[in-house]
Amino acid sequence: MSMAYEEYMKQMVKPMRAELVQAGFAELTTVEEVEKFVETSNGTSLVVVNSVCGCAAGLARPAATQSVLVSEKKPDHLVTVFAGQDKEATAKMREFFGDIEPSSPSMALIKDKKVVHFIHRYDIEGNSMEAIMENLLSAFEQYC
Repeated sequence: MSMAYEEYMKQMVKPMRAELVQAGFAELTTVEEVEKFVETSNGTSLVVVNSVCGCAAGLARPAATQSVLVSEKKPDHLVTVFAGQDKEATAKMREFFGDIEPSSPSMALIKDKKVVHFIHRYDIEGNSMEAIMENLLSAFEQYC
């Protein structure tokens, strides 16, 4: 790929990254950051696999940020990887998800280093933000 394309994409995704970071999510952009997170995180973690698609912008990111904002029970850690942008970091995180089929966007709730709840793209696309939030809030209530 050309350097111009790479730079263009970096600029295009800045607000998409910022939306989650401003809501308290730590962005994991390298394999090393993902490995450190996996090794050191205890308790519950919400992992958002971010994406440039419309269902990420209109549904997944708003549902994740609003769920964390309104829930009394919250995950201990909030992290995100960006599919299609930080490819190696995303691939490493997906290894941690085990046999769960890759999906962008998606969300994983992890408790004690095990995926206990997963929201695939097909659970996001075609649903309302409120339905996705209810899915997350129910998982928070059960596992956090």
